[in-house]
Parts: sequence; structure tokens; C-alpha cells
Amino acid sequence: MSNTPAENPPAIPLLTSIAPVAAGTGAWLVDIWGVMHNGVVPFYDACKACQSFRDSGGIVVLVSNSPRPNDSVATQLDAIGVPRMCWDAIVTSGDVARTLIAQYRGRPVLHIGPQRDLPTLAGLDLQLVDADVAEAIVCTGLYDDETETPADYADLLARCHSRGLTMVCANPDLRVERGGRMIYCAGAVARAYEDIGGRVDYAGKPYLPIYDLTFATLEQLKPGSSDRAGLLAIGDGIGTDIAGAANAGIRAVFIASGVHVDGALDEAAIVRLFPAGAGRPVAAMAKLAP
Repeated sequence: MSNTPAENPPAIPLLTSIAPVAAGTGAWLVDIWGVMHNGVVPFYDACKACQSFRDSGGIVVLVSNSPRPNDSVATQLDAIGVPRMCWDAIVTSGDVARTLIAQYRGRPVLHIGPQRDLPTLAGLDLQLVDADVAEAIVCTGLYDDETETPADYADLLARCHSRGLTMVCANPDLRVERGGRMIYCAGAVARAYEDIGGRVDYAGKPYLPIYDLTFATLEQLKPGSSDRAGLLAIGDGIGTDIAGAANAGIRAVFIASGVHVDGALDEAAIVRLFPAGAGRPVAAMAKLAP
């Protein structure tokens, strides 16, 4: 049987510098967690790459599946040590989620997530209640992502499903790496809810509303800068960053992190991670570097 292009997709180059694919780009859409930091310390090479790109006239918009609004994420980046000179603007899943959550303004909702995510709900006049009287669920994460897994929510989700509640998921990520440890995110709870038949409305990557907001943000920064041909997405999530970029018609570079790569990133790992089909990056890197 003859080989077809689908059976032998083009090789994805493994790069040590972003320069070869950055040429000709005017703006980068850069994921934060796993690319710019690991939740504890900044990645200095990534910060340098973004700063150098901005120094050359490029625009860097950090596009994150954080369930918190962009100003809260900026404060978090300050605390971790990611310099503000690395980026021009931040767009978050939390920003998009607020538009989805606003439809429940003034109504009782169940919030699943830590107290630190409450800024996502601020000013929306929600009544935070338990599952027995809630009219919807807002999931921003796990109550304690250091010790819990989605399995701990089986009974709660079953009660919600029995009442036909819709969940708004403010962070579609399944897991992230925090200081070398993998922790679960809101997306994992949302998937568990879907697995038992629950309905979930998602904010964030890979869904298009967060890209629409990003394009609008780019136009505010510089008219014409949202032209897809001049954009480059950079991220470590295959189902979020890479798939989302493909959905939005943007070239993407994959950055290895513990989310998908356990050990060194090599050609064999790239072939395994990106078989034939849609949503393949134009290059892969062990880390973002100038």
C-alpha cells in the first residue's frame, strides 16, 4: 500500500531558538503557565525572548486559561518575578468567563474553586450557595488543588447533574505543572461532569471567544496587528494552545512541559505527540528561548 501525506505528515522541527519561526511575525500570543513560569519561578529564557521580541517592535499578548481576570494575573506574575517589560497585555479565560457567568447575575450559583479565584465573580451580584439550591455551577478550579483530584467531586457532581445544572468552566486546562508537581485544574472537573452527562460551557483555549478578545486587544494596541498571517501562538498545551491556535487560524509553536512530556523532548516524542491530522505546530521547543 502506498504511503499518503496523512500517513507521513511533515516533520515538525525541534528548535533551540524561536528566531527561525519568529521572523516576519508582528505579535505573539504566549501562554503563561508552563511557558513563562512553572507557578513558582519564572523561566528567564522565555522572559528574555519576549522582551527581545518587544524591543524589536513586536507585540506580546499573554493569553492564559487562568480563571482570574487579567489584572489579578498581572499581580501574580509580579510576585513570581516575570517582568512587565516582557508583555504588552494579558487576556485570560477569566475575562471571557465573566461574560458567560453574567447571565446568572442576581441568581444562586455554586462556586467550585478556591477563594483566590473569587475576583472572577466580583461585581456580578451572584448568590453563592450549595448544590441543593444553586441554579448553575461556576467552576474555577478545585477547592484544594494540592490534595484533591476530580474523583473527590463525584458525589457533588452527581447531585448537580440530578438537578440539571449547567456548569461554566472558567479554565479548560486539565492539569498544569506547579514547581515540578502536576495539579488538576477546572477543566478536569468539567470533564468529569461531562462524563456523567452534565452540560458545560467553556471559556478559554481552545475555544474561539478568548481569541476574539485577544484580536480585539491587539487592535487596541496597534490597528492591523490582529492579521492572522502575522501572529504566532506559543504554548505547552496540545488540546488548548495548539488546538486553539489551529481553530483560530494561527501558526503555533509547542513548548515542552511536564503536562505532555516526561523527560527530554526529542524527535520520537514529537512524532508521538503530533500524529497526522489537524492541530500540528510549525515547530517544537524544549523551552521558549531567544
